Amino acid sequence: MPEGHVIHRLAAALTGRFGGHTVSVTSPQGRFADEAALLDGTGLLESEAIGKHLFIRFDTTEPAWVHIHLGLIGKLRLAPVAPPRGVVRLRISDDEHAADLHGPQWCRAVSVAVRDKVLTESGPDPLRTDADPQQGFERLRRSGKSIAALLMDQRIAAGVGNIYRAEVLFRHGLRPDTPGREVRHHTWDVIWHDLVDLMADGVRDGRIDTVRPEHSPEAQQRPAREDAHGGEVYVYRREGQPCLVCGTNIRAGVLEGRNMYWCPRCQRRKHAR
Repeated sequence: MPEGHVIHRLAAALTGRFGGHTVSVTSPQGRFADEAALLDGTGLLESEAIGKHLFIRFDTTEPAWVHIHLGLIGKLRLAPVAPPRGVVRLRISDDEHAADLHGPQWCRAVSVAVRDKVLTESGPDPLRTDADPQQGFERLRRSGKSIAALLMDQRIAAGVGNIYRAEVLFRHGLRPDTPGREVRHHTWDVIWHDLVDLMADGVRDGRIDTVRPEHSPEAQQRPAREDAHGGEVYVYRREGQPCLVCGTNIRAGVLEGRNMYWCPRCQRRKHAR
């Protein structure tokens, strides 16, 4: 499932390409045909991300927004106009470019009230300027679940996924099994501000990089990581490989249905320095 930086990149790309322009809205697959007909020929005003939710606003009466959640297999691609390929749920296009949506978990036309409800119910998004990290901390502190599980809770840190949660815990030497109610405010601040920086880098670069310069392939004279997700990471998908910091083999286990990766030597603390 794409992490939040991917959705923010898509929102920026859609606004940059179509914002303020009249667009064609269709559903080649047919499952979104009725809603598309209401939006076709209207102006696309803006697109925004709320965690892993993508909203596209149109210059029309209600419903004025398209709400997309890509889920596990969804894709949204912006490219020069060409005949639709594959099963396209939604196409937004002008004379030159088309954005084609394939296999989303959700694609629905909604009112501004629905968009506002998603924003209210979501946790703070490290990539949004209106985020309130205190809200996430208060929810975290009410739970006895592990910090590793809670960082995947979209009511606590919207947009954070499996990669960012594993990496930010490693970067600060934090035990993944630390209960949320034992996390100090300082530790949450450290996690939050690191997520803000890491995810902003992801938006800029289109990939997730979490290793510090002293642990880069160039500094350590090692091959660059090869993975479909791209980027240099400390623990994610590195089970059985030596830790880039201490050399201990990285461990993995299933937590709340998702794979969790950590270094048993580097991650011994409950509180960030």
